[in-house]
Amino acid sequence: MPKHSSSSLNPKAPLVLDTRELPRRPGALRTVKRVVPAPADLGGELIGVPEGTDLDLDLRLQSVSEGVLVSGTVSGSVRGECGRCLREINDSVAVTVQELYAYEDSTTDETTDEDEVGRMQDDLIDLEPALRDAVVLALPTNPLCREDCPGLCPECGVQRDDLPADHSHQQIDPRWAGLSQLTRTEE
Repeated sequence: MPKHSSSSLNPKAPLVLDTRELPRRPGALRTVKRVVPAPADLGGELIGVPEGTDLDLDLRLQSVSEGVLVSGTVSGSVRGECGRCLREINDSVAVTVQELYAYEDSTTDETTDEDEVGRMQDDLIDLEPALRDAVVLALPTNPLCREDCPGLCPECGVQRDDLPADHSHQQIDPRWAGLSQLTRTEE
């Protein structure tokens, strides 16, 4: 049977779940509700969960024949900037997490690829990879401060919301510049 990562998990780490008190009997259930600090780099380039901010975990750990099924919700605040006008965005995210963590030396070692199913290490579950996948996939790649955000003026870079309705940058073709002088003198 293949051996998996031998790095040991810290049972006191905020995103490590201890299953020693969960009987290895299919159907056994335990709930976990806790607030944990967000890990670093939880998001994309324009929006994400700031490191250290509170994430609310509301999870169910259920014994199944091959391991522990972790399901529930993770919620927290996100910060970023609008992809059109660069204004700051403060919002929240709530995602559903569902991941199977196989017992060490279970038959899933033979029937699945190593990265197909999460693996337990000494009755401990590292929730961070599943949480990271769920949160990052739920965040928009091009966040908007609002759906109808007009963005920035491409000429001067000022937010279009802050510009008057008649704002324009009239570009005169240098070949016609001489003619524009004639129209100004007639007025």
